[in-house]
Amino acid sequence: MSTPTWDAARENTHAAGLAAKLPPARMKLADADATTLAEPLTALGPLPAFPTSSVDGYAVAGGGPWRLSGQVLAGQTAPNIQAGQAIEVATGAMVPPGTEAIIRTENSTVDADDRVTGEARPKPEWREIGEETADGEELLPAGAAVTPAVLGLAAATGHDAIDVRPKPRAAVLVFGDELATTGAPRPGQVRDALGPMVPNILRRFGAGTVPGFSPRGPIEDTLESHIAVIRAALDDADIVCTTGGTMRGPRDHLHAALDALDAKYIVDSVAVRPGFPMLIAALPGGRFVAGLPGNPQSAVVALVSLVVPLIDGMSGRSLAPLSKVTLGADIAGRGDDTHLALVRIDHDGLAYPTGHTGSSMLRGLAGGHGFVVIDPGTSASAGDRVRFVPVPGAAA
Repeated sequence: MSTPTWDAARENTHAAGLAAKLPPARMKLADADATTLAEPLTALGPLPAFPTSSVDGYAVAGGGPWRLSGQVLAGQTAPNIQAGQAIEVATGAMVPPGTEAIIRTENSTVDADDRVTGEARPKPEWREIGEETADGEELLPAGAAVTPAVLGLAAATGHDAIDVRPKPRAAVLVFGDELATTGAPRPGQVRDALGPMVPNILRRFGAGTVPGFSPRGPIEDTLESHIAVIRAALDDADIVCTTGGTMRGPRDHLHAALDALDAKYIVDSVAVRPGFPMLIAALPGGRFVAGLPGNPQSAVVALVSLVVPLIDGMSGRSLAPLSKVTLGADIAGRGDDTHLALVRIDHDGLAYPTGHTGSSMLRGLAGGHGFVVIDPGTSASAGDRVRFVPVPGAAA
């Protein structure tokens, strides 16, 4: 398998995820946040369903002054209004049939004999039936992300539940005998940084979690252990993210384990720096293993490069185009490879390299907002507009 470009690897991974997208499920609105619409969201009725006052004031008909003859609050059914009458209305309340104008409270007076005087503004102060949505109108297409605002819209138009594609469940397996999980590591050991970091990044990327596997490790560096723990994780997870062992060194068993599990590689290394020894493998049953390099920054590069497109595809979402930022400093390319350069967006709105950007370093990552994309065979200069890959939950 030839080494794909970074863009091709993203597209191939998204296509594989889309081909294995999760089946729809009907979810109550309270449970559907951060999922993806499996069917278009349509209005179950017009919104508003009745003429609705936009202000607190007095509905009037005919010429004034008007005799105050009642009140309508939100949630009440309004009576008909007759010429010469005024009915007090609250914001969000039904407008009485026959209303010719609504005079705002601050533009009106009520005398001791309950006579209302005032002047209405030229524009009607209420919303008409169906002003926001018509009955049966498509509001959002299938594939749209379900956000809190989408849940509010669904509720407002009459839905109690919606058809969605659930979040892909992700398990994290941390490989490496050399890793310590508590306290300061002894000489020759390395503290596991990916175990605390990767599950939380996955959650912010829109993945669900599998109890007991987020993360599991460190897992000893033997082929038998790798095969057993990956097979166990695949019982419950749609995506198994492993850390380390993505090369083919004497203690790297991931490729051999995947071969034993009848995996088919979607991507096996990418022409990108840092993080090139990343992989995505498809397993029987429409599940995937994402091999992340063991160096922390390289692992995050693999997450934003391959795992995000995979999650989007399995969720039935399109591969969103990347936004662009303006550079505040020059950034060198990496020859024939794509360079994902870690940057911070400063107060002037420009992107600057963070420093401490070695593939094994976390300090630059902790202070950065994401990566700018420097295309193969190019460098970028201050003032250039370049593509930007955000890291959710990055520095404030």
